[in-house]
Amino acid sequence: MKYYSTNNKNRQVDLKEAVFKGLALDRGLYMPERFPVLEKDFFKRIRSMSFPELSFEVALALFGDDIPHNELRKINDDALNFETPLVQISDSTYCLELFHGPTLAFKDVGARYMARMLAYFTQGYQKEIHVLVATSGDTGSAVANGFLGVEGIKVHILYPKGLVSYLQEKQFTTLGQNITALEVDGSFDDCQRLVKEAFVDREINEKLTLTSANSINLARLLPQSFYYFNAFRQLPVSDKNLVVSVPSGNFGNITAGLVAKKMGLPISQFLAATNINDVVPQYLETGVYKPRPSVATVANAMDVGDPSNFARILDLYQHSHGDIKKAMIGYHYKDSEIKACIKNVKAEFGYIPDPHGATAFMALTEFQKENTNSIGIFLETAHPAKFSDTVEEALGEPLPIPEKLAEFGKREKISRTMSTSYGDFKNYLCGL
Repeated sequence: MKYYSTNNKNRQVDLKEAVFKGLALDRGLYMPERFPVLEKDFFKRIRSMSFPELSFEVALALFGDDIPHNELRKINDDALNFETPLVQISDSTYCLELFHGPTLAFKDVGARYMARMLAYFTQGYQKEIHVLVATSGDTGSAVANGFLGVEGIKVHILYPKGLVSYLQEKQFTTLGQNITALEVDGSFDDCQRLVKEAFVDREINEKLTLTSANSINLARLLPQSFYYFNAFRQLPVSDKNLVVSVPSGNFGNITAGLVAKKMGLPISQFLAATNINDVVPQYLETGVYKPRPSVATVANAMDVGDPSNFARILDLYQHSHGDIKKAMIGYHYKDSEIKACIKNVKAEFGYIPDPHGATAFMALTEFQKENTNSIGIFLETAHPAKFSDTVEEALGEPLPIPEKLAEFGKREKISRTMSTSYGDFKNYLCGL
């Protein structure tokens, strides 16, 4: 299969080049030339399959032309060695828990898949690969742990100083080896801008082999579609409309869901839940896309003022505001509402969401009040303990910390400071 740039459909590359480059030289994001629609038989068999089994069949449809099937199975089964369970909250509401991987966040799925795919493509490659990652929290930890110790690959994680939770920061600043953490004196948008500038800098690209493990990289993004199929597998059979509520920051997660729908997954409606960084909900309401500087909130993974993957959503729907508005509905919430939701969900259902899952829960609840013939899933993208300060404040009680997360907290932080100047970042890259 060929992959084109969202800025120029005539600029096409193969999967290996799309994974290596991450971002096209014209600053566009790579997209597959087509999305294969899965056979009806797949959906008849899906409830008898395991997560790795169904993911392999979806992966075959997406990547089977470019990676030998036996190699793809190794990548798939090694990456997806944990479950993404569906938990019932009420009669018509379910939660898809995506925090059962090694770093307790949904990004473990895409990061582990990409690490193994990149390792396959770099067999026999003589030069070092440099992975550049901008993170507002969980991407950094998932990528760092997914690539830790992978020979021939060095990872450079840019994160906004003071805007990542304590335990999130510890998960990627304490590893050493082939992982370097760069503490940027700015916002997530600044981190993302620095990474994008590097990808289109010809001088840097002549010197270094760069790729990205953000969701701008297809190898990170497309495997995230697999857990939407896994959620459907676990749902009881129902004639109600399936609605999925997704906490959205850089909009990679919901883009992966829209891809799953393009491939035949019967989701009738997506809900894009954000905090007060509501650029996309505003677009859905007005038809005008106005990026703006992000604002720090208690749901920091959604503190994004110019979501990269919105370009892919525009491409999926041929820039039709009407079609995008039909595909997803936008909701946005303040910090006070998010905290109140965490407390209320615990009190009413005995379940503790993290701040991002809480926003998705509120959007789903709001939607289902007007749409009673629906069965809803909201995504719980990280373990609530990763945001213990916020969750404990909301609950008014201490929150148990999982052992593997507590272990990170005991380690010594190792990071390098960085300004928001691309010149400084370029000097750092030139010194590698």
